Amino acid sequence: MKIGVIGGGQLGRMLALAGTPLGMNFAFLDPAPDACAAPLGEHLRADYGDQDHLRQLADEVDLVTFEFESVPAETVAFLSQFVPVYPSADALRIARDRWFEKSMFKDLGVPTPTFADIQSQADLDAAVASIGLPAVLKTRTLGYDGKGQKVLRSAADVAGTFAELGSVPCLLEGFVPFTGEVSLIAVRARDGETRFYPLVHNTHETGILRLSVASTAHPLQGLAEDYAGRVLEKLDYVGVLAFEFFEVDGGLKANEIAPRVHNSGHWTIEGAECSQFENHLRAVAGLPLGSTAKVGESAMLNFIGEVPSVAQVAAIDDCHLHHYGKAFKVGRKVGHATVRSADRATLQRQIAEVQALIEG
Repeated sequence: MKIGVIGGGQLGRMLALAGTPLGMNFAFLDPAPDACAAPLGEHLRADYGDQDHLRQLADEVDLVTFEFESVPAETVAFLSQFVPVYPSADALRIARDRWFEKSMFKDLGVPTPTFADIQSQADLDAAVASIGLPAVLKTRTLGYDGKGQKVLRSAADVAGTFAELGSVPCLLEGFVPFTGEVSLIAVRARDGETRFYPLVHNTHETGILRLSVASTAHPLQGLAEDYAGRVLEKLDYVGVLAFEFFEVDGGLKANEIAPRVHNSGHWTIEGAECSQFENHLRAVAGLPLGSTAKVGESAMLNFIGEVPSVAQVAAIDDCHLHHYGKAFKVGRKVGHATVRSADRATLQRQIAEVQALIEG
């Protein structure tokens, strides 16, 4: 089976690494000349709206998926005329737009921060007067890793901010006094079978994920699965979906969904019976889903800007390095490490050792 992937970044790379043992081959459509997934398959270098190359991709593969939500929904809709594409164009259209996403949560009874659609500075001024400060202004699309958003704490922060974010449609959200950030990785097959990985505790700095620790018997696991299940059913979703939540007053409030494999699920490569990457491929290819059970205690640490010495990382017990083959650049995700152990105390020691390499 040959899988087409829209996007050739590290997520596409890890999909190919998971799919190769299953006898799958890959073709990546990505405009970047140095797409890091390219060594693992055919690289069609073209823009995501290039219909000639999209048609070429459709002719060469059995099905198509995508590795990030910046792909236009129109691209997926076009491809769907010629080849199966999972997740669907409609799922992508909703998930990539914060207004559509939050409105869906509200309709499904999933708690969210207070939010408002912002189309102008006047809209922003009115929404701030209603919602209050602090609040967060986010572009409706294309924001990730802290980009395309601004925290508003005072009237001075509000003035001119719509133009500062590009005068594009935005969403204002009331600030959530959360006690923690967690994410749920879910996978749904073509026949509707659904499985969930354990909730993950996430730590961000400057809007970028730094550390994810898989939980054990999290008290909010069932609630998270309920909320995610509503979304998966509504979207008739196929593949892996990540759902990010805020922990608030003993419950959960929805932050956002990602219609793809997700950074907070990288620990599953070594830390689960079947990784999120393999399970995504199983789902879209119509294969039986794999077990989402944990294998010991696991955590994932991102390498931002540069990767430490391979020898130093390898010297840490049960530490697994994933180098993305990308040029080092400030603020860029260029690799990660997964640590795994039989107990939490050992896991914390391993995390500290990796963090020391990152800081050193």
